[in-house]
Amino acid sequence: MLQKSLNKEKFDELEDFINSLENKKGALIEVLHKAQHVFGYLPKDVQLFISKKLNVPSSKVFGVVSFYSYFTTKPRGKYVINICLGTVCFVKGADKIMEKFEQRLNIKCGETTPDGKFTLEGLRCVGACGLAPVVVINEKVYGKVTLDDVKKILSNYNDEVEDKELAPSSI
Repeated sequence: MLQKSLNKEKFDELEDFINSLENKKGALIEVLHKAQHVFGYLPKDVQLFISKKLNVPSSKVFGVVSFYSYFTTKPRGKYVINICLGTVCFVKGADKIMEKFEQRLNIKCGETTPDGKFTLEGLRCVGACGLAPVVVINEKVYGKVTLDDVKKILSNYNDEVEDKELAPSSI
C-alpha cells in the first residue's frame, strides 16, 4: 500500500511539472529528464503516461528514450559509478579500473548491485583528460584513479567495505 501511494505521489509530481509547462510541444526531452529524476528510471508505464500527457505517440517517446544513452529503462543504484572509457582514460588504464570495480562490486558494466546501492557504467568522455583516468560517482569526480584507489573510493559510499579506515586518495 505504501509503495502505491509513493508511486502516486511521483506521478502527481510529474503531472504537476507537465501542467506547469507553457509550451508542451517540443518538451519531450525536458519531461523525460524530469521523469527520470523523479522515478530514477523510465519504465514503460511512465513512458506511456508521458505519451498521454504530452499527446505524442508512445513510439516517439520509446524512440527518444532508447536513442539517448542518458535515459535508462532499468532502475539505477543509489550511487551511479561512471568510468570514462575515452581514448586518454583508456590509454591510462580505465579498462583495468573498470575491471577492478566489477570485481569489488561483483557486477558487470551496465548492471546494478542486488541491494540497489551501486550501478556501474562506462562513458565515452567526460572532458577531463588532464585527470585521466576519471571516475564519476553521481556528481563527484575522481581523477588520476589507480587500481588501489578503487577500494578507497568505494569506502566513501559503502559502510560494508572492509578496511573502512583507509582514507580516500587525494584526488
